[in-house]
Amino acid sequence: MSVKADIHSQILGGLANATFPIKTPEELLAAFPAGADTKCKSGDCEVTAGEAGKLLKPEDFPFKNAKQIADILVERAGL
Repeated sequence: MSVKADIHSQILGGLANATFPIKTPEELLAAFPAGADTKCKSGDCEVTAGEAGKLLKPEDFPFKNAKQIADILVERAGL
C-alpha cells in the first residue's frame, strides 16, 4: 500500500465514529480519537490531526463524510 493510501485509510478509520456534518475545525479535531494528537503514520511519514488541520481552509467546511476529509488532506499534504 502506498503512503498516500495508507494515510487515507488511517484518516477514515480515525473518523469512523464521527458525527457528520462537521462544521468547524474544532468539531473535526474533537472527532478524532485522541483529538489533535491523533497520529497517522506510514513508513517515515508521520502527521498528527493537529498538523493536518492546518491544511484546511474555512471554505472546506462543512464536511459531509470522512472520505471528503481524507481526500483533501492527502492531496494538500502532497502524499
